[in-house]
Amino acid sequence: MDFNYVAMDFGGHGLSSHYSPGFPYHYQNFVSEVRRVAAGEQETQPFSCIFPEMVDKLILLESLPFVLDTNEMDNLLTYKRRAIEHVLQVEASRKPEQVVSPEEMLQRLLKKNSHAGEECGKHLLQRGTTQVATALAARTQGPWRTELCLHPPPLATGGAESTSLCFLPGVWLNRDRRITWAEHCLDFVSRELFMHYIKNLQARVLLVKATEGYYALRREDDADKETVMFVVSSLKSVLKERFQYFEVPGNHYIHMNQPQQVARVISSFLQNKEGTPASL
Repeated sequence: MDFNYVAMDFGGHGLSSHYSPGFPYHYQNFVSEVRRVAAGEQETQPFSCIFPEMVDKLILLESLPFVLDTNEMDNLLTYKRRAIEHVLQVEASRKPEQVVSPEEMLQRLLKKNSHAGEECGKHLLQRGTTQVATALAARTQGPWRTELCLHPPPLATGGAESTSLCFLPGVWLNRDRRITWAEHCLDFVSRELFMHYIKNLQARVLLVKATEGYYALRREDDADKETVMFVVSSLKSVLKERFQYFEVPGNHYIHMNQPQQVARVISSFLQNKEGTPASL
């Protein structure tokens, strides 16, 4: 059985354009983009609840249906305030995009995402960065000076001093800096609202979790697995035979580091008319 797979870059991500100044990123915007184009990752979950008749099967890979904040309900309004202030602060800074070499960008990514292998990092940067022409300028008189810049520096027009140019590849990040932190655009929900949402699901749901994956939006909270267990037990209780939960060995980037680990589970789920993966 053949399937067509469609991948989306949401606004401010990958190769998609950024929102105009003054328009912050909201979770609901991404749901609207799914409705306009296709289904994609985190935003397919609320989409499946808002437009349940349009989704037959929902696959959650290292992802939960909604972002739950079960321990800090009193701070929900504080999060919304921080999100607005963050957008205004970034827009006011007018900080130019930083251009670095492809290798330096890769090393920065791997440093911040220790679970991602080098090949995985290269794949992420294919759509996550844009190549630009940079100039390495060397002044031939006086102290040598090198400068990496987006536009070539002006050539010397006279005197003994001259400048030679060597053009090198450089890259900058495509992601809009206003959504650097996920918590500034994601909507946190309570357990009660989560239960109300999933009761509207009509799709069969497959949740694939990596044994060494992420268990919370903030890395410092990963040791607490209670929220994930609550989500799994709730989905089982509400969806019954329409919900399947699988654990695979690996970390958060298992689908890129070892895609075969999850491909067989997902393929079985899609090919099975009842939506239940065969025993592996």
